[in-house]
Formats: sequence, structure tokens, C-alpha cells
Amino acid sequence: MQLDFLNAQGQPAEKFDVSPEVFGRDFNEDLVHQIVIAYQANARLGNRAQKDRAVVKHSTRKPWKQKGTGRARAGMTSSPLWRGGGKIFPNSPDENFTHKVNKKAYRAGMRSLFSQLAREGRLVVVDSFTVDAPKTKLVAEKCKAMGLDSVMIIAEGADENLFLAARNLPNVLVVEPRYADPLSLLFYKKVVMTKGAVSQLQEMLS
Repeated sequence: MQLDFLNAQGQPAEKFDVSPEVFGRDFNEDLVHQIVIAYQANARLGNRAQKDRAVVKHSTRKPWKQKGTGRARAGMTSSPLWRGGGKIFPNSPDENFTHKVNKKAYRAGMRSLFSQLAREGRLVVVDSFTVDAPKTKLVAEKCKAMGLDSVMIIAEGADENLFLAARNLPNVLVVEPRYADPLSLLFYKKVVMTKGAVSQLQEMLS
């Protein structure tokens, strides 16, 4: 199987051979949906909290006597039945939102996703993607010259100049192959991979 290969000017050059085991799979929508939902859930923080009747600030004095008033019995104003009372089942910061996904299922879902991107023409390969200095302007100009307005760049190794230069651009994301996540692959219009990143992905997902 072959993917589009772009030169430094963003023009199509020759094709680049890749493994059909990783980039030539059928699209499994259910599996891709599962790994995307799991990724979002696992990134969620349990930082919401509500007060139960033991925490709300209320007096423990009985509002009125037990009998003789004609009103319903009431023990204290912190009851969940009262306005301003505690919640019956409050949200807790300790709540666990994580979803478990088996490693084989995750790799299969990523293969399916990369294959669909290749079929849609959203996945291209470049020889390398580097900048001489950690300046945002350099990456912006390079992406504009290559016709990339929304792009996820998967590059092997940690190119600090490229990472620092791209982190201020909202439409550009630079990651190493091991940090490529399904949500970003779907979000960005184009995915650009270096030759080294393709080799690493094939080794990880095969």
C-alpha cells in the first residue's frame, strides 16, 4: 500500500510504501467510537462536588414541635426535602469516570482510524518537518506554504524547536507517535507524518 508523499514545498512527489496491516484496514466505526469515548472519559477529572445534609450549613434545631401544628414532621432544615438542604446523592470528587479498553482493541481501533484517514486523503508523509528556531512564525509560514490550515504533525524524536514553535498555534499540534490520540486524529483536517514516525507507528500497531 502507498501513501501520498509531499516535498518541502507541499507538492506531491512520489508515493511512499506503508504496511497494509496498519494503513489498509476496513473502517470499524463502532470500535473507533469506543476508543474515542474512552479517551475522553479517561481525560475527565472528578473535580465537581456537592454538599449532603451533613455538610450544608444549617442549624440542627428542630424547626417546630413534633405534634399539634398540623404540619408534616421535620427534624432539621438540612433535610434534602427543604430548600437549601443537602443533596441526597451528591457528586463527589472521588467519582471514577475511566473506561477500560483492551490493548488489542485499542490498537485495532487506531489501525482502522489511520486506514480511514488514508482512504480520505487526509494522511500524508513527509521526509522531515523541522524549523531552525523555536519561532511560531516559522511554523506558520511553513504550514501556509504547504497548504496546511489545520494539521496534526506526527514526528519521531523530540524536536524541541518544532514543539515550542507550534504550541501557540491553535490549528497545529505536534506529537510523537506514542502520543497520537484518536480524538486529535479525527479533529484535525490533515495528518502529516515523517518517515521515521511511520516506521514507529507500524511497529507499535502491527
